[in-house]
Amino acid sequence: MKIEILGSAAGGGFPQWNCNCNMCKGVRTGSINARARTQSSIAVSSTGNAEEGWLLFNASPDILTQLKASQSLQPARQVRDTGIKSIFLLDSQIDHTTGLLMLRESDTPLKIWCTEQVREDLTTGNPLFNVLSHYCDIEWNKITPGESYNDIPGAQGIRVDVLPLTSNAPPYSPRRDKPLPGDTVGILMTDESGGKKVFYAPGLGEIEVPVWVAMQAADLILVDGTMWTDDEMQQAGISKKSARSMGHLPQSGEGGMIEYLDKLSSDTRKVLIHINNTNPILDENSEQHATLKNKGIEVSYDGMTLEI
Repeated sequence: MKIEILGSAAGGGFPQWNCNCNMCKGVRTGSINARARTQSSIAVSSTGNAEEGWLLFNASPDILTQLKASQSLQPARQVRDTGIKSIFLLDSQIDHTTGLLMLRESDTPLKIWCTEQVREDLTTGNPLFNVLSHYCDIEWNKITPGESYNDIPGAQGIRVDVLPLTSNAPPYSPRRDKPLPGDTVGILMTDESGGKKVFYAPGLGEIEVPVWVAMQAADLILVDGTMWTDDEMQQAGISKKSARSMGHLPQSGEGGMIEYLDKLSSDTRKVLIHINNTNPILDENSEQHATLKNKGIEVSYDGMTLEI
């Protein structure tokens, strides 16, 4: 199985266009050792073969920049071409769905896999599907938490197990602050040829028993790295919201992501994704980045390739 990290930042990217926090200012001026990042999305393939194509997880507002940077997703076999065979939406958040509008020139229907709740949000509160219908067809494939799928175009040979996650629905959803199973999902992918497993959850507010079981089973963890502390945005003077109230488990502190990752086997590869612009781990010279490195936890970056 091959995974391309198309974007590794949380909503707004890094640096965020209107943010002058220490991190954003530092990467602009070069005063910190950090890389710019686009908003989170990954592409997965069983082989990386252009003919078989790729399964795109989430479509960020930066999708055009990401596609230009990835030769795999633009194999150029004909006048108009793409390596994307299907799109899997883990939630209906703006930073995971707005990029669909950039794919409106598609000559074939966009094959989109998502839950009923995500489809509802994208036809009502944020009606992207309705807008897209004026440009290209949408072929919706319903996914249900707790079910498994092994027939998703672009991911032949990969079984996709869908897990409901505790997170939050977007502000335009009728389920904001009262989410239901299916508003946000995580994925356990199994390479059926070799049995290797990948757990992927860029938005994760609580690690419940089924999620923990999936994480323990995985050979590679690609998981929520949004904020270092729960009050990170408050301390930066940016927002009164906490990480947990936004549906993201902070890395540090009691019950934080690091505490869980430390419990996993030393053979498990652990990678953080969906990193907020305020998170000090983006500075590769920071104490926080060093803490992760010492624990064998990696910080993803745009263009990173993972294979298992």
